[in-house]
Amino acid sequence: MKIALSFLKLTLFVIVGVYISLSLMLLAFQSSFIYYPDKKVYGTPAVLGLSYDEVSFKAGDGVKLTGWFIPAGDARGVVLFCHGNAGNISHRLETLHILNRLGLSTFIFDYRGYGRSEGKPSEKGTYLDAQGAWNYLTRERKIPQDEIIIFGRSLGAAIASHLAKGTHPKALIIESGFTSMSAMAAQLYPYLPVRFLSRFKYDTRASISVVRSPLLIIHSRNDEIVPFSHGRKLFQAASGPKKFLELKGRHNDGFIVSGGEYINGLESFLSNYILQNS
Repeated sequence: MKIALSFLKLTLFVIVGVYISLSLMLLAFQSSFIYYPDKKVYGTPAVLGLSYDEVSFKAGDGVKLTGWFIPAGDARGVVLFCHGNAGNISHRLETLHILNRLGLSTFIFDYRGYGRSEGKPSEKGTYLDAQGAWNYLTRERKIPQDEIIIFGRSLGAAIASHLAKGTHPKALIIESGFTSMSAMAAQLYPYLPVRFLSRFKYDTRASISVVRSPLLIIHSRNDEIVPFSHGRKLFQAASGPKKFLELKGRHNDGFIVSGGEYINGLESFLSNYILQNS
């Protein structure tokens, strides 16, 4: 009996020790679980036959950032694109091609620490980076803010919605976005106290709730990283003009797998919610 009790105590001690160790590791290395930057630029819009300007600008705290401005002939609007947590702008060439085909000029930029941008990524830093990109468009290129469509994918959805709540864009497009970082972490690590340990908020739902610009939420029911329910909750949180576009495919290829449905959905949103109000 004493041996059994000793074994039980040892087992509980090991379990508690592992639990605490995992929690501390998550607390210490949160950034490495969120940001996966790639410094190498693998291609440019030129490989798709698109003309572009390579741009350097500064975030609000002076960090030097880089991006591309891809003009469209007889542009119907300008998209400010906030990409996801991995890679860099050179991994989004398919998206740039789609937006150009829709007659939209696009400004895509790399957050600090990504691609050729300087610095190290952080939540506050990514917000400053997006604001710097907005300032570049409105101040350097003199583009009226009500002609800019803010578009965010995955982590970029949280960054885009945060930017939109403090500005007055023509529209906001959110693709494969999560409700908040703590909600995502709780689903990925259900047995750890991540809601209490998380230093990152990235509260997309809170930001969307105060945005009054026309909103398009795009999400795949087969998204294996950010559950479809997050997209529906974001849609429910919005109180302004809104539309939901359901995709096929996984988190990173839904817009490709869906093909014409994706392009037609964007076109429908542009025609019915944006261009008629221009």
